Amino acid sequence: MSEFGNLHWDLSFAEAKAMQTTLASRVVRRDDLPEIRRVAGIDVGFEDKGRVTRAAAVLAFPGLELLDYTIAKIPTQMPYIPGLLSFRECPAILAALSQLRVEPDLLLCDGQGIAHPRRFGVACHLGVITGLPAIGVAKSRLCGKSDTLSEEKGARAELRDHHEVIGCVVRTRTATRPLYISIGHRISLNTAVYYVEACLTHYRLPETTRWADALASNRGQAVARANRILAR
Repeated sequence: MSEFGNLHWDLSFAEAKAMQTTLASRVVRRDDLPEIRRVAGIDVGFEDKGRVTRAAAVLAFPGLELLDYTIAKIPTQMPYIPGLLSFRECPAILAALSQLRVEPDLLLCDGQGIAHPRRFGVACHLGVITGLPAIGVAKSRLCGKSDTLSEEKGARAELRDHHEVIGCVVRTRTATRPLYISIGHRISLNTAVYYVEACLTHYRLPETTRWADALASNRGQAVARANRILAR
């Protein structure tokens, strides 16, 4: 994975919002995918003394075996501002991605894609910067409304904002909170839902997110397990 150039993240609130509005026009909302053989999960861990931890875990597709992972911790350059989290988190994510030895074909990001007030969440930001297809896989809703879901696994509903479909609400396990899936870059919504569901096993979250979350949270057991798998 190559470096991503000299990017500036310490922007004012107005500058960051303006950049999101400008870059949102570059998001490709149709399928423009290579053959998907490697999927990457990206997740945030914790902040310690002004430094944020991010992990990227690359899994084989469709088998979901771990192929590679990286963990990056760098200083934060923006405070926590809802709707502008990509400016806070992307530097660490890009640092993690640049260290991967196995390049992914598709990113599954813990956060929003176009299901965002300015249609430019973290999955869009990463997709546009890296050029990689990306999906937003969020654990909670940022904007929009949907019909009430049944409690059954597989239930889904369109997420709409001002009559625009911005995502899909999907219950991935019976009687658990749903996921909010949206386009990040170079993928359609239906295809995004397909890949998220294809990365599920027995849990609410896809395996990509589960691996990245465990590694970003610096869980020693997860790191040790990952190292054992990669040493085989």
